[in-house]
Amino acid sequence: MNQYDGTAAPQPRLDDGERERRRERAAALAAELPVKDVTAVAMTWVDTSGITRTKAVPLSRLEYAAAWGVGMSPVFDVFLLDDSITQGRYAGGPAGDLRLHPVLDRLVPLAGMPGWAWAPAERFTQDGTPHPIDARWLLHREVERLAAQGLSVRTAFEVEWAVSDGDGEDFVPACNGPAYGMTRVSELSDYLRDLLRALEASGVEVVQIHPEYAAGQMELSVAAEDPIGAADTLVLVRETIRSVSFTHDLVASFSPKVAPDSVGNGCHIHLSLWQDDPAEGGFNTMAGGDGPCGMQGTGEAFAAGILERLPALLAIGAPSVASYLRLVPSHWAGAFACWGLENREAALRFVTGPLGDRNQTANVEVKCFDGAANPYLTLAAALVAGRAGVDGEFTLPEPVDGDPAGLDPAERQRRGIHALPSSLEESLAAFERDTVLRDALGEALVDTVAVVRRGELALFQDATPEEITTATRWRH
Repeated sequence: MNQYDGTAAPQPRLDDGERERRRERAAALAAELPVKDVTAVAMTWVDTSGITRTKAVPLSRLEYAAAWGVGMSPVFDVFLLDDSITQGRYAGGPAGDLRLHPVLDRLVPLAGMPGWAWAPAERFTQDGTPHPIDARWLLHREVERLAAQGLSVRTAFEVEWAVSDGDGEDFVPACNGPAYGMTRVSELSDYLRDLLRALEASGVEVVQIHPEYAAGQMELSVAAEDPIGAADTLVLVRETIRSVSFTHDLVASFSPKVAPDSVGNGCHIHLSLWQDDPAEGGFNTMAGGDGPCGMQGTGEAFAAGILERLPALLAIGAPSVASYLRLVPSHWAGAFACWGLENREAALRFVTGPLGDRNQTANVEVKCFDGAANPYLTLAAALVAGRAGVDGEFTLPEPVDGDPAGLDPAERQRRGIHALPSSLEESLAAFERDTVLRDALGEALVDTVAVVRRGELALFQDATPEEITTATRWRH
């Protein structure tokens, strides 16, 4: 197996003091968790194709796992959607080993899975340095790079999922009421009640929950956090939804497309850029300024940086072949690279928030990303793009107030409104050409993303939309 090249950034190492600190913390948790009937801890990471994978330890092994990790193969970085394995320059093959360490500060008993606790995991090499393809580590590094410029980000995901009560591989909507209708809540009231109780017990602050547009589809929003916390929370929310669904004899799908003729599941990201830490008196640069819609210059530049790189970012935020069955015009999916005030057809929607609270709530929403994305990697790439916008003092083009698809093509061209890539092949080409993303994320990550995307393109080379949807439906 080839060696990982790492990055130019200094790599912290787990020294003896840090290992002992983690062991002591794990010992304290292991003493408390039996009272909560916890027997085992599931440690999760999200792979390159967006699937949450896990290794678990009995409670008696938590101390060792915290200090020294659990062995795992680096080959997981090149798993495809169907669990087949490809080969890249920096990942693949049977040789090599990594250490999977639980993040103890996020460890929580799973209310939807009695007897189990959950913790996100970090992956380290055998010598205790972060694995350069570990998406959580890459996100941590991008957060630190922004902090070095006196900037921080608050972010949250919107979680969409489809609920089925069908048998086997078929999708059968578990509720039949109208889109956004109270009827759906009545049909699934016990299920939704138990889900909210489980999330509350797990420390997740739910902002709202409602039926969505597609048959059997629901949406849940959570409170904003720092980027790493938000990505962790998304994984916890999804696994809680999944487990509570199973206890009600239902199945949840977060796939971009569960039926070829239906709208798909997005996974929108809301981001606000703050000057300094909001917990220490920082201020939101998305409000209180004289720029577009009240943005300050730094906030506008951050948003413009994300907008500039959306074609390349799609290879990470809309990473599956099925993603492009969802990403079509006039479906509120954000199929055009443009922005607008509260415009749900724009890929970048600016949200001012209610009058009187805009200094806290103003943010940009990226609408073109979906449920197949690795949240850590998606946020890391978005922060790279936003930071490049700040460094280059980017400005936003004219906003769009309506469906871009309804504009005359000549008008779209005049205003610089371009359709986003309509296939994974197109977005991957944009991603590989983007030197800013390559330099920030590292050659190993870029190569690994590319080989996985090409592997899945080959997997579905001659597949119909029905075949793509069926193969993808229950993987995320």
